[in-house]
This record gives sequence, C-alpha cells and structure tokens, in this order.
Amino acid sequence: MCAPTSDDPLDIPEPKSIPAKLAASAVRFYQKYLSGLKMGSTCRFDPVCSTYALKAVSVHGAFKGTILSAARLSKCGPWHPGGFDPVPNHGFWFTETVT
Repeated sequence: MCAPTSDDPLDIPEPKSIPAKLAASAVRFYQKYLSGLKMGSTCRFDPVCSTYALKAVSVHGAFKGTILSAARLSKCGPWHPGGFDPVPNHGFWFTETVT
C-alpha cells in the first residue's frame, strides 16, 4: 500500500522521474519569473494553482500530475467558488470508486 502524503501544501516531495523533474522545473520557472507579473493574487483556491501543480507532479508523476493540474486550472473562473482543494493522495486512481 502506498504511504499517504501530507495535506500540507508546502510539504512537496522531490519528483522521482526525469519527466516529473522537468515538469516541476517548468512550474518553478513560472513561480519565480512569471507569477509576479500579475497584479496581485488571483487564485481562488488553497493551495494556489502553481503549488498544486508542483505537488501533483511530484506525487503522481508528470502524466497524472499534468492531468490533475489541468483539471484544477479548468475550475478557474467565476462559476466555481474555490476554497480548499488539496492534491489527492498517491494511489487514488485505483482506490476511488464512483457512486
């Protein structure tokens, strides 16, 4: 069984694969150089979208992390209330059932 990850958005594990490291580097580049160009904070979620993407890629890998990040970004807009939306624990792809 996989060990659960922390719900702390600042507790981001090191990515394991090379594609995940590349994706994490892209997110870190965005955080360092592009995010500051916006006029103030615009994310309605906690953790913010870039931190969510970084943790999703680190926990789930490049492919699944990118899918989770894209799903999160698709929620950005006035139609979604936002709020606390943590990255799912590793292994949720196989343990969750739709009812």
